[in-house]
Amino acid sequence: MSDFSPADYGPIFAAWLDRNRCRPLDDSQAEEGGHHGLPELSLEAAFANSPIADRKMAECCLAGVWLLYDCLGESHTISQNIPTDSGSFWHGIMHRREGDFSNAKYWFRRVGKHAIFDPLAEQASEIGQQSGQIGGAVELLCSGPWDPVAFVDGCRSAVRGGKDAQLLCGRIQQAEWELLFDHCYQSATAT
Repeated sequence: MSDFSPADYGPIFAAWLDRNRCRPLDDSQAEEGGHHGLPELSLEAAFANSPIADRKMAECCLAGVWLLYDCLGESHTISQNIPTDSGSFWHGIMHRREGDFSNAKYWFRRVGKHAIFDPLAEQASEIGQQSGQIGGAVELLCSGPWDPVAFVDGCRSAVRGGKDAQLLCGRIQQAEWELLFDHCYQSATAT
């Protein structure tokens, strides 16, 4: 499993990332007041301790933070204006969470082969093995190369199905978020 540590992303991001990153699979409501101050978070403030080398990747980090706080509209506003594979990835996650599965698949197809697919496939396999849920449709998510379109279908089924599938997909979604945020941050700061 990931060794994601909020402190690795500087003090501003650390404060925002130090929370439960296993978010709902569906269009949950943002916590009332839970994102107080987030609207004022600028790229310059968020990256105050690390100069920005790639502004689009820095914007991807902000799109990810908005998703972390279940603010899908705000995340969408940012990600739809980032014409990169990572921008499309955040855009796809947002549509998957809102339940617009066909639109999510469209955006994941635009991603192509992303740099985090291999580590995500490995983590999904570990998560599936730990949960003891390898078999049937879950095996498609937890073995072989990462297929984001199959994961959209898995999340759709989990939302409509049982709690075990929701927990499994939620843990995989958390790994996806953490890997993508880390990739975007590392690229944004060129560290």
